[in-house]
Amino acid sequence: MQTSLRPLVFWPTFLVLLVAVVASYIDLDAFLATASALNSAILDNFSWLFSLGSVYLLVLAVIVYFSPLGQIRIGGPDATPLLSRLRWFSITLCTTLAVGVLFWTTAEPLYHFMGPPASSGLEAGSGDAMRFAMSTMFLHWSFTPYAIYAVPALIFALAFYNLRLRFSISSMLEPILGPRVKRFGGLIDAISLYALVAGMASSLGTGALTLAGGAGQYLGGETTPLRLGVVIAIIVVTFVISAASGLQKGIARLSSLNAVLLAILGIFMFIVGPTVFCLALGVESFGLYLDNFFTKSLFTGAAGEDQWPQWWSIFYWAVWFAWAPVAALFLGKISRGYTVREFLRVNLLYPALFACVWILIFSGTALYFQAHLDTLGGTDLHAVLNDRGVENVLYELFRQLPLSGVWIPLLLFIAYVSYVTAADSQTDAIGNLCTRGLTADSDLNAGVTMKVIWGVIVGVVSWVMVSFVGIDGVKMLSNLGGLPAMLIVLLATGSIWRWLQNPARLVGPTNTAADPTPARNEKPS
Repeated sequence: MQTSLRPLVFWPTFLVLLVAVVASYIDLDAFLATASALNSAILDNFSWLFSLGSVYLLVLAVIVYFSPLGQIRIGGPDATPLLSRLRWFSITLCTTLAVGVLFWTTAEPLYHFMGPPASSGLEAGSGDAMRFAMSTMFLHWSFTPYAIYAVPALIFALAFYNLRLRFSISSMLEPILGPRVKRFGGLIDAISLYALVAGMASSLGTGALTLAGGAGQYLGGETTPLRLGVVIAIIVVTFVISAASGLQKGIARLSSLNAVLLAILGIFMFIVGPTVFCLALGVESFGLYLDNFFTKSLFTGAAGEDQWPQWWSIFYWAVWFAWAPVAALFLGKISRGYTVREFLRVNLLYPALFACVWILIFSGTALYFQAHLDTLGGTDLHAVLNDRGVENVLYELFRQLPLSGVWIPLLLFIAYVSYVTAADSQTDAIGNLCTRGLTADSDLNAGVTMKVIWGVIVGVVSWVMVSFVGIDGVKMLSNLGGLPAMLIVLLATGSIWRWLQNPARLVGPTNTAADPTPARNEKPS
């Protein structure tokens, strides 16, 4: 199978990022003002659509799961699995939200606990504010974000494997718009690629700050551009090697290691932390989350002119939507051989339940130490959050637990593996998206060169932004991709509705297993 570069996908994204980096370096204030104005305009005018779209995708996922479409096998009746279920789940878990869940589940609830929305009437630091904080974590980090990823990934998987369409985001739109959408395929892919690469640069920059800050506790001194450059270089080299080694070796093995480390970390925190308090608060807050799901999901703050939703919930929806189209390529690619119901369980239900358990343990522990600060006499985690940043909260929390001298270095390693795991899957998807000629019968490998190129690009953009400009600029650049990405995803759901009316069109021929050596060397799940 001959493959080649897709110039209309590669070059626009590369040039836009280059111009953004140069412009921000020349006149940072003007760059941030422009990006901030555009970001605010999108959130002001489309908050309602981000909120409605996120709920719609979760409801649609439930409808699909219980419909006859759920029995369709991705790749056709005789398609063989690319991965075992256990490896499939570990990859899905570790390449989506695991990085954010690791640090934000201790930091974010402190924001909501000590600063609830003005329109809520809640008193900061009160019991009601604590329940609000915990239930908000379930909203932001469990079922809704995974639905935003899972639905477009399912659409792509069925279009690519069952309908034998191109390896392109535009393939998700072809069932409803017809072959004419191919004319705009390069533009659609370029827009989606831009949003993901900017998001990766933001994530990698934040990860570098986190790791450099953690290393600084042992090395001493401040976080300098040189130290950041070394950290970013190590991360980039690792995830490029992993992505280049292929799905079955690098990405699968790294994801399995990451999943095991996260499980060990969670079990340790659950045993030595305030276990009974976490269970009680978690159950109570999960009930509040379920009871107020639609109210909180569709909260835009318009009536009380409250900016909290734009700072938090709607901001998150924009981020998830910005990443969703390209993430869909990778999640869809690895799903061959399983039914639609199995796909939704592995890509939505199980990771969301894992996130709920993680929130119960880590958010509950952080809120416990903050609420009982006077009696326990520990560190003021909210002050650490405000003075030293998100990345330091988790380290300080572990200092208040037994064996902190052992766990903090291990925490650094887990953070490193988590960032690398997420980045290598996205690099794999980016390389495939920029390559022409990939089909369901090929090995779906863009080659080492393309992955190295994009790994270096993301690394350089991250280093320049975080060292000399600031991470806020590239975060806003990523969010600007949320609106077009959301429109692409919402339009693509029309394909799902067509298939719901006639699932038989997805059955296809019975000889659609692609890889002759699929999962034979995998251990049974």
